[in-house]
Amino acid sequence: MDLPAPSLTLLYRAEIEIGAAQLLGQTPAGERRIIPITGGRFSGERLAGTILPGGADWQVVRQSAVDEIEMRVEARFTMETVDGALIYLTNSGIRRASPDQVTRMMAGESVDPATYYFRMTPRFETGAAAYAWLNGIVAVASGMRRPDRVIYDVYAVD
Repeated sequence: MDLPAPSLTLLYRAEIEIGAAQLLGQTPAGERRIIPITGGRFSGERLAGTILPGGADWQVVRQSAVDEIEMRVEARFTMETVDGALIYLTNSGIRRASPDQVTRMMAGESVDPATYYFRMTPRFETGAAAYAWLNGIVAVASGMRRPDRVIYDVYAVD
């Protein structure tokens, strides 16, 4: 018996505005950074709205085994839909890039997202009946870093 192959359906594109990094320095886990989330927006066929300020992205940066700089990310924030529903999002992921690409990103340059790896697994939690379907899906995302924001497309795994 064949198992069904997963497919992806685009849920939305998010543009998450970020503040200045809080650099905690080298810790036993790696270089720890906390990036405040200051706002943003998301838009898709089934849901759209704003990203509320107050969340953050907790990051650990370290050298990978393949001569890249690896960043483990864990962002948590609240989304508010256009009809007023609140959705809590936890987003775990990995960004791997060459040392040159990371230097350019940190200097505020745009780097082609096709040239580095940035993938995430968002998880949703809401009590809003209209969006309860989000509580029971698996999602994946592909992202890119811009000087003042992170942009990513979120897909439902069907």
